[in-house]
Amino acid sequence: MGCTSCGTANGSKPGGCKSNGGCSTGGCNRMNTYDWLHNLPIADFESACKVIEVSFNKGSRKDFFRNPTLQHFEKGEMIAVEGVSGFDVGEVSLTGEIVRLQMKKRNVREENPEMKKVLRVATERDLDLMRQNKAREPEAVIRSRAIAKQLKLDMKISQVEMQADGRKATFFYIADGRVDFRELIKVYASEFKVKVEMRQIGARQEAGKVGGVGSCGRELCCSTWLTDFKSVNTAAARYQNLSINQSKLSGQCGRLKCCLNYELDTYLDALQHFPDNCDQIQVAKGNAYLIKKDIFKNLMWYTLPDSTKQYPLTIERVLKIKSLNRQGIIPEELEAVEVTSNKPKEVEPEFVDVVGQISLRSLEKADKKRRHQQHQQKAGQRQGPGNRPPQQGGQQRLQQSGPRGSQQGGGGGPRPQQQGGGQRPPQQGGQRGPQQQSRGPRPPQQPGGGQRPPQQGGGSRGQQKPPGPKPQ
Repeated sequence: MGCTSCGTANGSKPGGCKSNGGCSTGGCNRMNTYDWLHNLPIADFESACKVIEVSFNKGSRKDFFRNPTLQHFEKGEMIAVEGVSGFDVGEVSLTGEIVRLQMKKRNVREENPEMKKVLRVATERDLDLMRQNKAREPEAVIRSRAIAKQLKLDMKISQVEMQADGRKATFFYIADGRVDFRELIKVYASEFKVKVEMRQIGARQEAGKVGGVGSCGRELCCSTWLTDFKSVNTAAARYQNLSINQSKLSGQCGRLKCCLNYELDTYLDALQHFPDNCDQIQVAKGNAYLIKKDIFKNLMWYTLPDSTKQYPLTIERVLKIKSLNRQGIIPEELEAVEVTSNKPKEVEPEFVDVVGQISLRSLEKADKKRRHQQHQQKAGQRQGPGNRPPQQGGQQRLQQSGPRGSQQGGGGGPRPQQQGGGQRPPQQGGQRGPQQQSRGPRPPQQPGGGQRPPQQGGGSRGQQKPPGPKPQ
């Protein structure tokens, strides 16, 4: 968890102050103060500040304690201080001369005899006891709310803070009016076995303790850096020309947003140049009423009773009309100026129905080109001498050229007649399987002539013609 100035970035390191969590503020809570006097050399130890500032409950509460010992405490050190009928454990938040400035800011006298003292450095036993009592706080909140509801008191318990030694408990509550909690204190004391202190807080303080995200998208100011709360009224919104909308002007606490006061001084300085007593001016069409003032363009907007149109007038024109009205002269026109916007005019895109008009020609062309390339590759493989595809059935053709013409293994036509009236049957190509195939019908046998059986070729060179007489 980091503050807004050193939010955690990648690698779990602060991305703002670049000090890797070791900034001089001592942590990441809204109660911290930058000690810009920590390097100031101390010339006289007798005149040095003997008061230190200690924070409790993870920086939600701070108080001043006198250091009667000669021991020097460093910032961030856990110490034990005086409490109510016991002791409390806190963290040192400020030491040195900066503490005097903080005491002056809070109207605390350094010589106050009622100021509590620092006891010692917190031991392990003190820290263990503090952790045990702090673990009782969530259960105490639930139980205290149930008791207040049983007594039918119009109040809400916001937080319970236990002292480190467990002898005292502070109950922070919210109420709209006065609450008689005398009976409630007795019940709390018998229930929790502690000394009870009731402290009323407002809705803004509760929002600061709970935390959250505002409408601006950032963490609440009251939970990050805002320490004191100033009153906010609707006049701040009117000076800034904001619409009086309670839902938009209210924060998560249900009150007006604290940020309405941030730019109020700037608006008040800018409104000093605008004339007063110009809420109503007279023209020939009737009385014109002031609607708003634009401090950025130095214009005053008026409207007529019979029209909803708004007329922007310059400050000089308003002063001139007002002076004429004092003399009893009523001008004819307001003479409004033309206001030009610096923003570029946005052109609304026209709606076009493109259903059924979307073409995928680019994809079709790419697919057609790819198929054409594959077809050319296959054709080149067929025409090449070394890329002849194998035939089915394990057959291979062998062409022979000679005086008898070309012959094909596994031929299909009739052979020329031999002497003696015989006819040679066609030769079949070599087959590796049990079946023999022929491409043509076998011619009938002739009388007086023999017929040779077909030869089966089993080699890779194909069939060879058996020796015999040459045809005439």
